Parts: sequence; structure tokens; C-alpha cells
Amino acid sequence: MKAVVYSRAGGPEVLRLAERPVPEPGPGELRVKVKVSAVNPSDWKAREEGSRLGGTSPFPEIVPNQDGAGIVDAVGPDVSGFEAGQRVWLLEAARQRPTGTAQEYVVLPAERVVPLPGQASFDLGATLGVPALTAHRALTVADQGPRQLVPGALRGRGVLVSGGAGVVGHAAIELARWAGAEVVTTVSSDEKAVLARAAGAHHVVNYRTTNAAEAVRKICPDGIDVVVEVAPAANADLNQAVLAPYGTIAVYANNGGEAMTVPLRPLMAANARYQFIWVYTVPKAAKAQAIEDVSAAVAAGALRVGEEAGLPLHRFPLECTADAHAAVEAGAVGKILIDVG
Repeated sequence: MKAVVYSRAGGPEVLRLAERPVPEPGPGELRVKVKVSAVNPSDWKAREEGSRLGGTSPFPEIVPNQDGAGIVDAVGPDVSGFEAGQRVWLLEAARQRPTGTAQEYVVLPAERVVPLPGQASFDLGATLGVPALTAHRALTVADQGPRQLVPGALRGRGVLVSGGAGVVGHAAIELARWAGAEVVTTVSSDEKAVLARAAGAHHVVNYRTTNAAEAVRKICPDGIDVVVEVAPAANADLNQAVLAPYGTIAVYANNGGEAMTVPLRPLMAANARYQFIWVYTVPKAAKAQAIEDVSAAVAAGALRVGEEAGLPLHRFPLECTADAHAAVEAGAVGKILIDVG
């Protein structure tokens, strides 16, 4: 089978196409024929991070990419609930393992494979792992709940999605709207505003042309209950200005800087919460709930992809995986997908 591999850490140039044996599933494992692999920022960062440690990697050879979608090809011993030919989406394929989804076949523990509803495309399935599960976590960490997302779970709540044209921002808009929230998002251009509206945001604020704090406060006079935050340092003042009492700022990335300064007294007086999110280490029960809720949202048609849905897709063949990684690292707007099968 064809697989993209790397043996040392570094830039996209370390990725190369290789021929490898088709792997066999062991106990508790499934073999999936990959149709679409997706690239997330954590994929290129994992590939590159060893370059700061002298070019070392945790395994002699690694196949990159955590997320993907495909068809169950073989079922190992002690696995129930799956059968050959079943359509599935994949998560954390390369988490503490050397074999991600940038290959024709991948063997995974059954808990990292999720049935894909019949009407959902492989493209959609490949976008669910990191982005949708991150967005779910951000929307369910508030002190007053909810812990589960269903229609109506966020009714009466104001949700501010920072960077609504981003991939996680897109998923957060769709999930928050499905759950009944009043969804506000910030963007940096008119083009991104079009995408955020297509995703379903009720209100879009261009922070480059508008006083964002005043605009958000006008939309939600009582304040924002949950902020889904991609740039906590850059947006610290905005978030403090618009947060409702008992509000939560859920931080899943650090765009704009590693450090931030926050005004302690106003946040203390509001009993506000900062919640930091790394999707790979989310508590097991919370992740299981996220998988269940995201799957329900997919089945309901609440999660969508494509430019008409606010998430443009950019496609690369397997042999151009290095270019796909480079596109994500360069900040491409939309979702980067690799056609494998």
C-alpha cells in the first residue's frame, strides 16, 4: 500500500511517499481503508516539534495525520459493533502511535473509530475529529453546563466564537446554533464574514472595522456566556469587556502569543472562568459524550462542509501531502483534505 512517512522531524520536506505492507488488525482493532485524510495544525506541529530537539522523533518512522474517514476493511478479535464495509470517521489515529491516516490502510483501536451516518460524506467525516470535538468541549465546560449538546441545550445563552472562519470556529458556530445558542462571531475581513454567516452565525463582527466590544455588547446586552477562543492574548480585553457573570472563556489555541495578561479583579468579581482545552487529553467521559453528540449532530444534518456551508475544502492527492501540510501551516482559510482512496 502507499503511505506518506517521515523518519526525522522537520518541515514538510521530510514527508515522503513510500510502499508499506498492508497492516493486520490485532485484538480490539479495526483496519480501515482510508478514503479521505485531513490535516490539522497539530499534525504539522507534531511533525516539526522534534526539530527543536535535534531532529528526533518518538518513533523510527511515522505516518502523519490524526483525522480521516473511510470504510472498515477488516475486524480484529474482540471487536463488536463494526463490520466490513461500514463507513466510519477516525480520530487520534497518530496519538502516541506511529500510524496516522495519510496512508491507504490504517489499523486503529476500535475506540478511535466511529460509525459515519449514511448521508454524511467522507469529506465531512474527515473534518470531525480534532475540530468538532474541540468545539464540543469548548461549548460544554461552563460551570452551569450543559455537559451534553442537544437541540435546546444552549437556549438563552450567548456564545462568542473568535475567528468564525476557522475550522474549529466553523464547527463551534454550527454546534452552538444546533444547540439553540445566540451565536456571535468575530472575523477579520468581509470574505471571512461571508463564510461565518454561511456557517450559521446570527451576528458577525469585523473587528478590524468595528469596535468589537461595543458591537458585541449591543447584540448581547447581558453579556456573553461562553467564548470559544483561538487568540486569548490578542482578545483578552475584548473578552473581559463582553463576558457575562459566571461566563467562561474556553481557550483551544494560542494564536497571537504564548503569554497574556488579564485584569484579575473584574474577572474575579464576575466569577468568570478560563478553561484551557487540548483535545487529545480531554477526560475520557467528556470525550465519549462529545463523540456521541457530534455523531448526533451529523445525523441531524447540523454539521456541514463546503464553501456554501462556510468551510471551503482544499484537496491534495496523497503524494502531495507535504504541500497539504504547508498549506495548513501557512494559514489557509478552509479545510485541507487529502484524497487517499
